[in-house]
Amino acid sequence: MTYNTLAFALFLLAVLLLYFIVPKKGRWVVLLTASYAFYLFNNSFLVVFILITTLSVYLCGRLLGTLTDRFKKAKKELGREEKKALKEKTNRKKKWVVFAAVLINFGLLFFLKYYNFLGGSAASLIGLADSSFVFKPLDLMLPLGISFYTLQAVSYVVDVYRGRVQADRNLGRVALFLVFFPQIMEGPIGRYDKLAFQLYEGHSFDYTRFKYGGQLILWGLFKKMVVADRASIFVDAVFRQAGMIGGIPVVLAVLLYTLQIYAEFSGTMDIVTGVAQLFGVSLAENFRRPFFSRSVQEFWRRWHVTLGAWLRDYIFYPISFSKFFMNLSKKAKKNLNEHFGKLAPIAFSMFFVWFGNGIWHGASWKYVVYGLYYYLIMMIGLLFEPLARRLIAKAHINISSRGYRLWQMARTFLLVCLGMLIFRAKDLPQAFTLFGSVFTGFDAGVLTSGALIRDFGLYTSDFILLFLSVLLILAVGIMQEKGLVVRDVIARRKLAVRWAVYYIGIFSVILFGAYGAGYRIIDLIYAQF
Repeated sequence: MTYNTLAFALFLLAVLLLYFIVPKKGRWVVLLTASYAFYLFNNSFLVVFILITTLSVYLCGRLLGTLTDRFKKAKKELGREEKKALKEKTNRKKKWVVFAAVLINFGLLFFLKYYNFLGGSAASLIGLADSSFVFKPLDLMLPLGISFYTLQAVSYVVDVYRGRVQADRNLGRVALFLVFFPQIMEGPIGRYDKLAFQLYEGHSFDYTRFKYGGQLILWGLFKKMVVADRASIFVDAVFRQAGMIGGIPVVLAVLLYTLQIYAEFSGTMDIVTGVAQLFGVSLAENFRRPFFSRSVQEFWRRWHVTLGAWLRDYIFYPISFSKFFMNLSKKAKKNLNEHFGKLAPIAFSMFFVWFGNGIWHGASWKYVVYGLYYYLIMMIGLLFEPLARRLIAKAHINISSRGYRLWQMARTFLLVCLGMLIFRAKDLPQAFTLFGSVFTGFDAGVLTSGALIRDFGLYTSDFILLFLSVLLILAVGIMQEKGLVVRDVIARRKLAVRWAVYYIGIFSVILFGAYGAGYRIIDLIYAQF
């Protein structure tokens, strides 16, 4: 039951009716019950894993809260040295609690998601020395949304430890925070202080909020069903023939895959955000028009925003501001120069961030390389940043000019597309094969021979529709970049114009959506991670 199915629409309608019928104080129970029903429908008995996660972080949070309260009560009657000693003792205990929570939840994630991958990789190395060694992979099923709710769970415990949030005494509120059905499959990755109480407090029906939620759902369905699912037909056809074709079809497939994954993931986030708005809940923003980025760094600040924020707050900052790396920075500044001194802790911290980003996406060496690909690009950029500034100044290049901004965006887009080639390929050998085939199999004749239409599943009308859709997405993005709120622009129009826009959107999805006879159901890409 994915977000673009009739089953989900009927499920959502039933939950909405029940939510607004039940008294306010009981509406969170409706959301919790619906969320577990949604999870059971999609993942049946695997719900036991999210129950383990919920209980572990709840109990660890309560224990952290108890330790904090005991310290606050005891320190009032202690001297300075005794207070210091008690604080150190309490902090050690709290660190062990956090360690236990991280071990349980990341332990489950790593076992279910990475056991076969790591075991197979280790077995390959062992096999070099002992050919008789045989690794037997386990038949493991991955619980729905485990990569997303695990990060939410760990962030809650760490935030309690840091004093950012108080340990919640309400088990139901913690459970709802982790399993809220709109976001369980693909995020966004929420923070407890921003989300939990929204879910719990109960909201009244609000027409404006309902209207805006409906608009987002419609826009998301358009991007998912009209754009992403149609582009996937061509992409899948090309990647199935890796090694047999090259040149323009491969280039076009990579471009269309970049469009596909953006339209699907951002479209899904629009649907999810819109559904949450129907209940009066505001979810964190996960996309900020990433293809207007002028650097790879900026791209990742705009793409999958909540994942980037999680990696920054819980990996990058703790490592880069640790005592060891602060001392390393001082030594580097003393023995090298100011630039390399600042770069040293960043280089180490970013390695773990991008290794984590890569492996989070999937249990495969291609995802590790995908993450380290961006790490390498960013480190090269940071390393040569002073030189680049001097060269730009010497060449008298106006970095504020429109032409230079367009060049930066085009450069970033090409680098991202290369990353998408790695991401989409079956494995690393296929990625290298496809990359090489661009140059060895280039034949401009496919543009006039009709092969693009004949061999890869799309008709001329499909390409025209994709092109017009890209123009529409681009136009909306430009408006948003200029600070315009599209929904407010629509709201200011006359009634006839507003409803014309809505009807065009609805019928575009109905008439042009890639579904029904001749189309297969396309699984949500990020739900697999």
